[in-house]
Amino acid sequence: QVQLVESGGGLVQAGGSLRLSCAASGSTFSMGWYRRAPGSQRDLVAAVTRGGRTKYADSVKGRFTISMDSAKNTVYLQMNSLKSEDTAVYYCNAGGVITSTISVPGTNWGQGTQVTVSS
Repeated sequence: QVQLVESGGGLVQAGGSLRLSCAASGSTFSMGWYRRAPGSQRDLVAAVTRGGRTKYADSVKGRFTISMDSAKNTVYLQMNSLKSEDTAVYYCNAGGVITSTISVPGTNWGQGTQVTVSS
């Protein structure tokens, strides 16, 4: 099992930016971010493979960018133009399956980091 440690969450005003980081204890083929807003299910935000394949939720395309530093086993999520709708607990995930048409999370999850966007 890969241990995942998340950081970078916090409170930001609408239109602002945050960058989330997730460091893995070992190398993984893929990493991603999922989020769960109050009263909703956990959904994909973005995911990336070492080969550079990325997948984004439609609601964040053009605003969020996911990247991976393979040497550090770390994935980042740069979040710009944040909206109140982005408020959620964000969870790092590792070991998922990512293709051009599907993203299935792996079994390794971080503890979650809170992102709150105020207006």
